Amino acid sequence: MIPAERIPYFHDWASSPHAKADARAFTNWNEVGEIPETCARCHSTPGFLDYIGADGSAPGVVDRKAPTGSVIACGACHNDTVRQMAAVTFPSTLRVEDLGANARCMTCHQGRTAGATVTAAVLGHGEDTVVPELEFINIHYRAAGATLMGTMARGGYEYGGLPYASQRRHPEPFNTCTTCHELHTVAPKSEPCAACHEGVTNRESLVSIRKSLVDHDGNGDIVEGIAAEVANLHGRLLSAIQTYARDVAGASIGYHPHAHPYFFNDVDDDGALSEEEAKMPNKYASWTPRLLKAAYNYQFVGKDPGAYAHNAPYVIQLMHDSLADLSEANVTDLTRP
Repeated sequence: MIPAERIPYFHDWASSPHAKADARAFTNWNEVGEIPETCARCHSTPGFLDYIGADGSAPGVVDRKAPTGSVIACGACHNDTVRQMAAVTFPSTLRVEDLGANARCMTCHQGRTAGATVTAAVLGHGEDTVVPELEFINIHYRAAGATLMGTMARGGYEYGGLPYASQRRHPEPFNTCTTCHELHTVAPKSEPCAACHEGVTNRESLVSIRKSLVDHDGNGDIVEGIAAEVANLHGRLLSAIQTYARDVAGASIGYHPHAHPYFFNDVDDDGALSEEEAKMPNKYASWTPRLLKAAYNYQFVGKDPGAYAHNAPYVIQLMHDSLADLSEANVTDLTRP
């Protein structure tokens, strides 16, 4: 076996989330001893190799459960099969071609659901009717590829009759995942951004970047970074979701970013969730189709911490339209990109 110190970039990779062996992303199935086919592709190296067909199996499907105990190791992203990949099929069933090396990242960073998943779930039900069998639909986590591709992937719930932003493109050569992220640590870089965006000096200052001169969040500030616009709209959307849930669905709702399934009954209607409230037996169950659509988009934006950089126009549109669908009064002071 080659000593770790002789493997190129080993220490960079070892500091990345892909190598964090004690993370829930890799330990969630330890008690059962194997990772199911639906999860193995992105939560184990054997599962990923199975999915892309690098193990000799048919590509595009995981044929068997994967053993626990692995991470996303060097061999997942560095093999002859993955080097030939240039297209990705998203959960919407839309396929995006000519992605080059980005395909190996987007194979996992695409989420597990799409707007079409929500459409299918609410089909045939009145928009404001509480449907007992409806449950929250989770995009999954860090679906940056779906954000980046916008309506080409349709990861968000897109409201009918409205245009949505497509792939967010920068001037060449700033259109690859590894132009903006360190190759092995996957941390965001600041140097490429600083070439065009004044004021960027480090990773922390990336949130100051802004091109739009339009106030999208209604606070009158067109100087704050676009990240602030996204964050403020995200907060407004949660407030609108809570108002609608209380006034229309008839049951107060709260959100917890780290407790599955994220939306719970706000029993005391104080706008926040206690530890006791944020538990599975108290999961929110008064979903209407209109509420589910907005909650899905709220989660879509919230689970991609780089959404402001990946595709701000797309996520702003999703939140604006969710707000408008809940009540037109929510958007009287907002401008849709």
